[in-house]
Amino acid sequence: MTTTLLGKPLKRRDAEPKVRGEARYTDDLRIPGLLHARLVTSPHAHARIVRIDTRAASHLPGVVAVLTGQDLLPPGPEPAERARHLLARDKVIFAGQPVAVVVADSPYTAADAAELVAVEYEELPTVVDPLEAMRPDAPAIRPKELEGEWAEAGMHATVSGGEELDIRRLPANVTNAVRFQRGDVAQGFASADLVIERTYRTPFVHQSYLEPHASVAVPRPDGGVTIYTSTQGMFYCRNVTATTLGLPHELVTVVPMEVGGGFGGKTVLLEPLVAAVALRLGRPVKLVLTRTEEFLLATPAPAAIFELRGGIRRDGTLTTLSARVIFDSGAYPGAPVNIALLLLGGTYRWEHLDLVGYEVLTNKPGTGAYRAPGVPQATFAVEQLVDELARGIGLDPLEVRLRNASRTGDLQPNGVPWPPIGLVEVLERAREHPLWRAREKRPNEGWGLAIGGWPGGIEPCAANVRLNHDGTFTVTLGAVDITGTHTVLAMIAAEVLEQPVERVRIALLPSDAAPYAGMSGGSKITYTVGLAVKAAAEEAKRQLLEIAASELEAAPEDLELVDGAVQVRGVPDRRITLQHIAALSMAFGGRYAPVYGTGRVAVTQQSPGFDLQIAHVRVDPETGEVHLLDLVAIQDVGRALNPALVEEQVHGGVGQGVGWALHEAMRWDENGRPLNPTFLDYDLPKASHLPAIAVELVEVPSPVGPFGAKGVGEPPVIPTAAAVANAIADAIGVRMTELPITPERVRAALQEASAS
Repeated sequence: MTTTLLGKPLKRRDAEPKVRGEARYTDDLRIPGLLHARLVTSPHAHARIVRIDTRAASHLPGVVAVLTGQDLLPPGPEPAERARHLLARDKVIFAGQPVAVVVADSPYTAADAAELVAVEYEELPTVVDPLEAMRPDAPAIRPKELEGEWAEAGMHATVSGGEELDIRRLPANVTNAVRFQRGDVAQGFASADLVIERTYRTPFVHQSYLEPHASVAVPRPDGGVTIYTSTQGMFYCRNVTATTLGLPHELVTVVPMEVGGGFGGKTVLLEPLVAAVALRLGRPVKLVLTRTEEFLLATPAPAAIFELRGGIRRDGTLTTLSARVIFDSGAYPGAPVNIALLLLGGTYRWEHLDLVGYEVLTNKPGTGAYRAPGVPQATFAVEQLVDELARGIGLDPLEVRLRNASRTGDLQPNGVPWPPIGLVEVLERAREHPLWRAREKRPNEGWGLAIGGWPGGIEPCAANVRLNHDGTFTVTLGAVDITGTHTVLAMIAAEVLEQPVERVRIALLPSDAAPYAGMSGGSKITYTVGLAVKAAAEEAKRQLLEIAASELEAAPEDLELVDGAVQVRGVPDRRITLQHIAALSMAFGGRYAPVYGTGRVAVTQQSPGFDLQIAHVRVDPETGEVHLLDLVAIQDVGRALNPALVEEQVHGGVGQGVGWALHEAMRWDENGRPLNPTFLDYDLPKASHLPAIAVELVEVPSPVGPFGAKGVGEPPVIPTAAAVANAIADAIGVRMTELPITPERVRAALQEASAS
């Protein structure tokens, strides 16, 4: 479809306010009578709470209340979901778990008082290694029957299928197990000319957003509560908060504030606790986490272990993949096992599959979503295995990928056919790229590639478009903007309405007034809400043309929108302005109903996106340091409605992928105590660690998304670590199977290789 506005690199609407410091975040709120909360957290990873002495803290001038789990949690088992587990009541299950909350008239008083709360613990055996946690005699984090489904998983991507294994027969800390099978793996390995077996490990990784979690809860006269918060999904946040507090949903209103970075980590965490405290005290309450608290008690990406065995024939056909995958979910269930297995075995046409995945609890903080949850980990493993298989039989690793790449209609591991995908097109573009074609053997330099995909999120949603008195338009939404999506949604509305984008305003409303939208995550807002905006704009346009047709005595199909007016095509003097139409439909004595378009969609078909990256590295064999020299990201984006914002997403994802590859890991000692809970100790990549990132966009239009668009946010983080690892193997002939790939690990691998 030919468009006039879409496809142009318009700047983000929120860019200037953020650069100028004018954007308003939750901690900027100043509300009369506001109280400030500070958490008291456990230093132990597993311990029974014997006694909490709040007297000294309560007597400090300015302290309004000190509340514990006994005050806030109902009788019965403690909740098995992080957001609903307001405070530990009977025992703590990870270091940093909140056991009390101090509320005072200033944040400084609250912090001082929190230091005065004395907690007596009885330490319990701790388990931090997921393999140890799977042993029948391992200390149980909690009784198995209390585990629940992780609702956030569906907010990112919807996957189905697989055989759910009976976890009642498995040890207490195994809370989920699933299996995908196809063919006969024994026959597949027997027919292979080369079989390789390796184990890969990835660590806990923090989302490292700039703004910490922050929430303000204001009690209302009707017994409800209004929550101002940094959340990626206000409806999910409202639902969890209302359910936790036992309130009807209509008594909880969430006002979404600017999100200072989320990457999947800002859904619902503090909101139920802050709301419970505000309702109990009858006053507004603010809670803002410190940076250390973010590392202690937020929801990082889970660690994982991939035990893979793969086979290939001499002609380059991938025959068989078997896997045992173990996700360390921390103290709460919710690891993305299903989607990891789906992409582990779905990128290529493996003839035979046997993939088993387990979710295991340990005494570490509960995990959550982080940009393409589960898939960077799976891709790090399988893309190295495929690379090693290809090189092991002497074939070009890109050609082997092309030979075996999944096509539209091929079956995924869950038996569902792939919808239209651009995997082959991305691989073909990479084959012609100069960085890949010009590679040559140089001492300690190497080139590697990897490809990763994301199935895409789907969720029902709605949007409204109305004509204003001044002839402009307002799009009302319930979708939070964290990546520039409001800019793109305005472009979609303007395109349909044939207006300059400046004449379209976006209004994000609170949860009690906004049309429904899912969480801003999983690469789905443009894909889903964009369709709703398009439908609403089309309905508003139809209403406009009907009014204009009546006034101009012309058929609607003979009209066109030009320069803020509707005119008869080819007769420019027969026209009516949009402002005049607004007056006819929104003024005393008006003859027409107001122009108000509603768009509602229930998207049920995914549009997967794939990103391929080529990495060029130099490795110092003396120090083990890896220098990332070049990186190319080639991604199928369906259609780039705003190429500048798409490239921005690719750059950001690659930067985080470099963090996965070479820098980031949360660490704990054998007792579950955190070792690097600050940015002084947690190694994030800096600008100097990133090479110039070249981005190439491949457009294989989606048959579903608005104007052919697909989600673009998840894929660029997925293949980076694998591409870097493959380049390192090409440079020094050693496989790095654990992230991050630090100089110490490189040196150790080289020493082990030379010794053998």
